[in-house]
Amino acid sequence: MQHPQRFSGKTVLITGAGSGIGEATAVRFAKEGANVVLVGRTREKLERVATRLEADRTLVIAADVSDKHDVERVVRETLARFNGIDTLVNNAGVAADARIPDASDEDWRRVMSIDVDGVFYTCRAVIPELIKTRGSVVNVSSVSGLGGDWGMGIYNAAKGAVTNLTRAMAMDHGQDGVRINAVCPSLTRTDLTEDMFENKALIAKFEERIPLGRAAEPEEIADVIAFLASDDARFVTGVNLPVDGGLSASNGQPPQA
Repeated sequence: MQHPQRFSGKTVLITGAGSGIGEATAVRFAKEGANVVLVGRTREKLERVATRLEADRTLVIAADVSDKHDVERVVRETLARFNGIDTLVNNAGVAADARIPDASDEDWRRVMSIDVDGVFYTCRAVIPELIKTRGSVVNVSSVSGLGGDWGMGIYNAAKGAVTNLTRAMAMDHGQDGVRINAVCPSLTRTDLTEDMFENKALIAKFEERIPLGRAAEPEEIADVIAFLASDDARFVTGVNLPVDGGLSASNGQPPQA
């Protein structure tokens, strides 16, 4: 399939780029001509993704987005290589399964430090560069940032923060020429959800609730991220777009015979 070259000469920085949605997003932007900066904690994973891309348009940076000094280093190294940043994709994220009375301090801090602090640090460091290029941010939130889940209070809080931070930053920076949006996927086949797919009964319940009847593939989320970052979405900002196979169309009641 021949892709349009919407990002030729543009530089896209992607966090959590070592697998899943991040990897698929890197491949999609690269196919459309972008310089791609792969950021993640595990260099080996990033280097594996990099083998799928053109070396002269790819930069691998091992870094932890929950460390503001690491994030500042990522921006310096990106600018040294590519002289600008046009799109930031905040994809790095982790989850915790626990009701709040059962959750540990470590659970709370681990999720918040990556899912929320990471978005804060990257946006704070990158938005000044995006103002120069009139670029965009696409955050990877979740349907869990639009409504609650059973036993996932910490993750819901983190993704809820990303959802509303997306709105606030869009308002603050629209007149700077910077668009800020988020995608909100439902169940997607990634490393993060790998264990869930081994539970056939659980997956059947998900498939019953999703009108399209299946989980998403990472590439299907990446396609929407690329749209939001492109000039095709030039009048779209402050949107938290469900990419959920129709899940959010439901009022929550189960299918009826």
